Amino acid sequence: MASTTSGFGPATSVRVGELTFDVATAGPRTGTPVLLLHGFPETSACWRPMAPMLTAAGLRLYAPDQRGYSPGARPEEVDAYRIEHLVADVIGLLDTLGIDRAHLVGHDWGAIVGWFAAARHPDRVRTLTAVSVPHPAAFGWAVAHDADQQQRSAYIKAFRRPGTEDKLLADDCRRLRAGFGGDVDLPLVEEHLHRLSEPGALSAALAWYRAMTAEFAALDPVTVPTTYFWSDGDAYLGRAGALRCGRFVSGPYRFVELPGISHWIPEQAPNRLADEVLRRVGTP
Repeated sequence: MASTTSGFGPATSVRVGELTFDVATAGPRTGTPVLLLHGFPETSACWRPMAPMLTAAGLRLYAPDQRGYSPGARPEEVDAYRIEHLVADVIGLLDTLGIDRAHLVGHDWGAIVGWFAAARHPDRVRTLTAVSVPHPAAFGWAVAHDADQQQRSAYIKAFRRPGTEDKLLADDCRRLRAGFGGDVDLPLVEEHLHRLSEPGALSAALAWYRAMTAEFAALDPVTVPTTYFWSDGDAYLGRAGALRCGRFVSGPYRFVELPGISHWIPEQAPNRLADEVLRRVGTP
């Protein structure tokens, strides 16, 4: 696999079952493996700003464009995006890459996949760094009981409606661009939206929301060492769920609040996030 010691090299195709994922890699081949899981509406490029800090510490990074984002892993049916399939992708990637256990870092939807993977496959996950989204049980409680989080989550219902794709792609993806709020450098925004503008890509990305079920809030506690990283400027995730997150981690837990930063932590605060990832991972 192609890589560099300072940043991501060209993406490599990794086959998992009938799907083929684009996976960017960086760092020494013998380094401690870290799997980086992006969210919506991003791609693996969101990890690029902090990659040099992690590889300098000797970590080996694997950043896939997840199901629906990789052109070779884009099923049409919504049920193909249920959480069990998203988690199976993670385990399948580890299997194909020959990795017994890896550190997981996930942002937004990537954090949700990370929570599920850590809870259901603790034998494959060394540590978890979850960025922005708290444990799904904490988030589910906040949606059910906290008026602030209910307001922040209103967009999810819109994303689940048919026809949302046309609205989000209209006017050169104006609504998606507005969601970044100027907090992400324009070249990265363009890279994310270029991928989502491919035929079927946005429908696949929205299928993650459309395949959601009540099982999210029933996830068991996580036993692996976990850091939850939350920013108080997040427009989508409020304080109530963030403060409740620790109730659903029985292993070593660290809660980090980042003041004055938006939802887009990997791109807006890569140095701070890299510091916390290295603190959780420990000395490779």
